Amino acid sequence: MSGVVGFWIVGAVCLSAVRTVVVPRSNSQRITRSVFLGWRRVIELLTPRTASFETIDARLSLYGPLSFVTLPIVWLFCVGFGFFGLHWAASGGSIRGAFLASGSSLFTLGVFFRRDIPASSLSFLEATLGLGLVSLLISYLPTIYGSYARRETLVGMLESRAGLPPSPRELLVRYVRIGALDQLESDLFRPWEVWFAELEESHTSFPGLAFFRSPRPERSWITAAGTVLDTAALSLSSLDGGFSAEGALCLRQGFLTLRRICDYFGIETPQDPTADDPISVSRDEFDVVLDHLVLGGLPVISDRDAAWLAFQGWRVNYDQSLVSLAKLIYAPPGHWSSDRAGAIPELRLRRRPRRKAPVI
Repeated sequence: MSGVVGFWIVGAVCLSAVRTVVVPRSNSQRITRSVFLGWRRVIELLTPRTASFETIDARLSLYGPLSFVTLPIVWLFCVGFGFFGLHWAASGGSIRGAFLASGSSLFTLGVFFRRDIPASSLSFLEATLGLGLVSLLISYLPTIYGSYARRETLVGMLESRAGLPPSPRELLVRYVRIGALDQLESDLFRPWEVWFAELEESHTSFPGLAFFRSPRPERSWITAAGTVLDTAALSLSSLDGGFSAEGALCLRQGFLTLRRICDYFGIETPQDPTADDPISVSRDEFDVVLDHLVLGGLPVISDRDAAWLAFQGWRVNYDQSLVSLAKLIYAPPGHWSSDRAGAIPELRLRRRPRRKAPVI
């Protein structure tokens, strides 16, 4: 019986490691999920409910890195425990001998070694798996931080364009001030469309990256994403400058990316919303922003009702996913994103059943 249980544990760990690190797609694994949920519970217990944002941000900045570093250690421990059961079955019931054989083989210490061929084969296999998991750890962290660095490059650059916290109205006004409004497509929408595509790949293959916070507490990848999406929506709906294909493509790539990240975390989002569905931005807030754009010298269309209907039709595609992700990661203040999110919700890290992709 111990051999069967040990074989099952070793197989589950190897499958978890391969799916988490090697397979380039979203895979919800029980071991990975347990590690992340465990650290989430620990941080929630250590963070008072009345704590300031600075305190919560400092605690949550440890959440992602601690989970990623702990995960390979848990894999090694589970492999050792699984081979303990295999050695126990092979040794004929010697618990002490099975423990020493498993630990010595896993860490390649060589302090305990059995001479019979079946037990020696188990030791060789365990040592190979142990070295393989350590190798995965060595290659795992640079990959994670490489994706993180690419994500944060444009997030950091957005501060000079949209302020801190970022705001779509500030971004549009600054582009008018520097005489670069006609460069929105090449300077903003095209690179951010690529950014959204990379974000989907990295944050569904390595979902824990969503909880890696920016170097500055005031920045966040989700508030930056919301700023760019709202800028595209305002440009398409309210500016008198013609239809922007790059803006529409960037917005579409953005809302698809946010929906797929939400799918991994089990967050319910509308997959085929209609243009008249409610959004978290009110008409009064929208009019205030348009007034600000007019004062900033932007060519805002005169029909405010048509502009609002068009903006609502664009925003509804990403409104719920944007606000939900801002709430999930407890994002810093952000215009029309985390400012309507609320407290940290319960983390589930569980994917919902696959659904047919909508045609939009």
